[in-house]
Amino acid sequence: MRGTTSFTIGPEHPALPGHFPGFPIVPGVLLLDEVLRTLEAVDRHARWRIAQAKFLKPVRPGETLALEQEPGADGTVHFRVLCAGQAVAVGTLIPARPVEHGERAG
Repeated sequence: MRGTTSFTIGPEHPALPGHFPGFPIVPGVLLLDEVLRTLEAVDRHARWRIAQAKFLKPVRPGETLALEQEPGADGTVHFRVLCAGQAVAVGTLIPARPVEHGERAG
């Protein structure tokens, strides 16, 4: 599952108004959502949980981003989101455990 994927979060995204007036930035949760969507599109049976994430630089709407992912030997996935070659977010995903019957997701 090693690879790089490009994506952009456009200025029309409904989560952007208010983040922040006069200087819009993409909320980190949108970056993480895109990471999860991309990896789950590669393998429709895979589900992931965020083990850790760190945001290094703000991202402006419309900037072209690159997602790099690399599998870990322990089943994790390490990722980096880059903008113009510089890391803006890094983190690790772990496989999500299926929810058992009668158990609450959390």
